[in-house]
Amino acid sequence: MKKYIKLLILLIVYQVSAQQGGMWIPSLLEGINETEMQNLGSKLSAKDIYDVNNSSLKDAIVHFNRGCTSEIISDKSLLLTNHHCGYGAIQSHSSIEHDYLKDGFWAMTGDEELPNPGMVATFIKRIDDVSKQILKGVSDNLSAKEKQSKIDKNIALVKKNAIKESWQDVKVKPFYKGNQYILFITETFKDLRLVGAPPTSIGKFGSDTDNWMWPRHTGDFSLFRIYADKNNKPAEYSKENVPYKPKHFLPVSLDGVSENDFTLVFGFPGKTDEYLPSIAIDQMVYKINPAKIEIRNEALKIVDKFMRADDKIKIQYSSKYAQIANYWKKWIGENQGIKKSKAIEKKQKQEKEFSQKVENNSKYNNLLSQFSKLYNEIDDVALARSYWAEIVYRNVELLNTSIKLYQFEYGILKNPSSFKEERNKLIKSYTLFYKNYNAKVDEPVFEKLMTLYQEKIPSTYLSNSLKNTDIKKLTKEIYANSKLTNLKDLESLLKGSYKDVLKKINTDKGYLLGKELSEEFYININPKYNEIQLQIQAVQKTYMKGLMEVFPDARFFPDANGTLRVTYGKVNGYYPRDAVYYQPVSYLKGVMEKYIPNDYEFDVPQKLIDLYNNKDYGIYGENGKMPINFIGTNHTTGGNSGSPVIDAHGNLIGLNFDRVWEGTMSDYNYDPEICRNIMVDARYILFIIDKYAGAKRLIDEMKLVHPKKK
Repeated sequence: MKKYIKLLILLIVYQVSAQQGGMWIPSLLEGINETEMQNLGSKLSAKDIYDVNNSSLKDAIVHFNRGCTSEIISDKSLLLTNHHCGYGAIQSHSSIEHDYLKDGFWAMTGDEELPNPGMVATFIKRIDDVSKQILKGVSDNLSAKEKQSKIDKNIALVKKNAIKESWQDVKVKPFYKGNQYILFITETFKDLRLVGAPPTSIGKFGSDTDNWMWPRHTGDFSLFRIYADKNNKPAEYSKENVPYKPKHFLPVSLDGVSENDFTLVFGFPGKTDEYLPSIAIDQMVYKINPAKIEIRNEALKIVDKFMRADDKIKIQYSSKYAQIANYWKKWIGENQGIKKSKAIEKKQKQEKEFSQKVENNSKYNNLLSQFSKLYNEIDDVALARSYWAEIVYRNVELLNTSIKLYQFEYGILKNPSSFKEERNKLIKSYTLFYKNYNAKVDEPVFEKLMTLYQEKIPSTYLSNSLKNTDIKKLTKEIYANSKLTNLKDLESLLKGSYKDVLKKINTDKGYLLGKELSEEFYININPKYNEIQLQIQAVQKTYMKGLMEVFPDARFFPDANGTLRVTYGKVNGYYPRDAVYYQPVSYLKGVMEKYIPNDYEFDVPQKLIDLYNNKDYGIYGENGKMPINFIGTNHTTGGNSGSPVIDAHGNLIGLNFDRVWEGTMSDYNYDPEICRNIMVDARYILFIIDKYAGAKRLIDEMKLVHPKKK
């Protein structure tokens, strides 16, 4: 009996310690999450991670420019994030004469740090559960639309009454598909300056070929600094501003990582949908994703050809190309991972068990049939919406320009008195847009993608002017005559009174096509999609609640929604396929093995080659080798780019920047066997700053530690 009890205890401990995956709310870690982390090797308490009244890890975690994560790594508010997160800023400061993308950038003094208008950094100051207040008066006898209206009013009231400082903001976000609501008090800084960035041959080494792949050899990092006013409060850019004094910053560990080391990733994951029904995943894998993959594949081929032939176009389109390629490749891996992990079959099995358990429960027993009906109804319009979003909105730039002009026209027709103000805003927006626009590139993209649009969008949603139209002829007419192909001509369209402007823009063939496509979307496609989606969300909310009730012993973490989360795991390799095992750490040797002189993706700076040949790694190397990247079992997604990887003691050991291709399906089905996040080793970051760039002043302001040697 004693042996049995010991075995049972060991089994329970193993199950708890093996629990990985999930994106947990940092204010709610006490209890089982804290125990799981400690069983994985953490020495941190829940309060070390999140504490309202005292300094804690959360005070060093920053939402970077509303899309990525970053972290403070010095008492002078030095901010670390990914190279690809800072890419737009690096590009904006670049020119043919000073190409910081190609050569890198390092501010050797504070005066050389470059301001970035419009860039923001947001801290989370407090997190409160406000579910009772938000769901007050929301009853089952209300329609889905009435429920949402009541919730919206309650949110407005809660935000109005929230206790905060005058310079702080408040946000309320739904969790567990609307079964829980959390309030966030935030503080946003508006003076961020570029401090350092390696050349793309380091920061983007491997580029699109290596994206989502392992082994990886990329120094994907950049450095910024947060500036504040003399009172340490948020302020617009000013020469009088000074580096922000943070409540907490992360020391940087020099000890590196070993297999099975504890890893905590702290950041702002964007969006996951772990609890969708099988029919939704099936629709995505076999209908929506293939359409989006084909569209982006065609656009990428055309843009890549121009970028390789012209350095100016390469600078103009490098950031845009990377954005297009990122999710194109992700969707391919996602589909493969879902099929390989049998995610749809797993969900169908769970749904069968759920149906059996709720057979006599009138609240839950018809949910799956409702899903089936609604997803069949949304099938065509969801596909049409994807074609419009990918072609009209994202990948054909002239049509994207027309959307802004359409919204401008619609707005001033409703409110003519706003004409001058809105025109000025529009011109300012277009000035930035056309800096990186080239009609020579956009024209063949238009022709190819509009041909796809004409052929493959469900016929119900095909605009009249595109039916039986010669796309090749249409392309030539538009790009030869439309004033939307350059800033000067577009500005001429916007000169005069609002009546003159409306008359002129409505004679431009490029705008007229874009206007028709926009009207099709805003009048027919989007309202229909939103109508059905609102019904799906109502069923999903009830289904989520049902899952948690029916399977009380299962662990349910809230889906990512752009809010601050903790995910914990371990440094681990994995088996991507039979008889192949991937080690968890990559080294500088791998860069040299991939090196192709003058190649767009695999060129290597001569100085890095020299440092490698001389084994000149300083204090950052390990046994004569220079570690670059490592992988772990942390559950991450878009938005976790730039998230700190924190060791068992609360020190920075790495920088999250990607996932392995086989595990990109973790947004819908996290599988600890094959899902791995990819991180830059902190020692490689230090090595590049110190030995490659010679920016010793930045090293000097960090706190470097040896936690394993205590």
